[in-house]
Amino acid sequence: MRAIAITEPGGPDVLKPIERPTPQPGLGQVLIRVAAAGVNRPDCLQRAGAYPPPPDASDLPGLEVAGTIAALGEGVEGWAVGDAVCALVNGGGYADHAVAPAGQCLPVPKGFSMVEAAALPETFFTVWTNVFDRGRLAAGESFLVHGGTSGIGTTAIQLAKAFGAQVFATAGGPDKARACQDLGAERGIDYKAEDFVAVVKEATGGRGVDVILDMVGGDYVPRNIDALADQGRHVSIAFLRGGKVTVNLQPVMAKRLILTGSTLRPRTAAEKGAIAASLRERVWPLLAQGAVRPVIHQTFPLDDAAAAHALMESSQHVGKIVLVV
Repeated sequence: MRAIAITEPGGPDVLKPIERPTPQPGLGQVLIRVAAAGVNRPDCLQRAGAYPPPPDASDLPGLEVAGTIAALGEGVEGWAVGDAVCALVNGGGYADHAVAPAGQCLPVPKGFSMVEAAALPETFFTVWTNVFDRGRLAAGESFLVHGGTSGIGTTAIQLAKAFGAQVFATAGGPDKARACQDLGAERGIDYKAEDFVAVVKEATGGRGVDVILDMVGGDYVPRNIDALADQGRHVSIAFLRGGKVTVNLQPVMAKRLILTGSTLRPRTAAEKGAIAASLRERVWPLLAQGAVRPVIHQTFPLDDAAAAHALMESSQHVGKIVLVV
């Protein structure tokens, strides 16, 4: 099969096309003939040598794909060869064939292209398990997401809005702030020119927000704590400004806050399968209705994965970057 390999840790130019034997599905797995694969920041971290794959995962980058099932492993039920699916994979997505646990597959939503479907799994699994499971965001509550124009951010804005929350989002620059509002945020906050703590407090009558999804870390964490309402929930999923922070516990205790977070890739197939089942029940109908849709910034041919990574790391995109096989 055709694939993209990380030839050594480094910049985007270390991504090279290779030929490799097509993998075979094992117990409980399916083989997918890949039509498109999403690009995500963890792929860039893996390429740079900062995010090694789990021991049982492919060394090829790529955490989400869409395509058709080419073969079934032993014990797979509910899927058939030829079914159109998108899937969260543990690695190996940058290839024309990839293996996925059957429980991590979801049907391509009605009316979706393969490119759109490939943009779903990583961000929708991440947002659902962190904002709605760990963060327990409910209708009528308020929600702030940092990095509002990222793949995670554009997904979080739309899902939070669809489930009845008041949404705020930070982004770099007035154009990106407006893009957040176009997606459903009540207020896009240009973090380069505005203080997000002051903005959300003013917009909520001084109360603060109920849930914050944070992928910045560092000096944002104490500011997030200040921006949270009583009994607020702070959910960390990345730390672009650093994972070690100094926190004043007094407001955490006084406001009865919850500080939590998670990573997705190391979780078990059973845990990821449970997230997939929740998505199929609660979110896939919204996709079929057109109430929520992934934002596709740009597509690249598979062999141009290096250019896709360069764009990702420039932070000039709004939404998802997708490789077309």
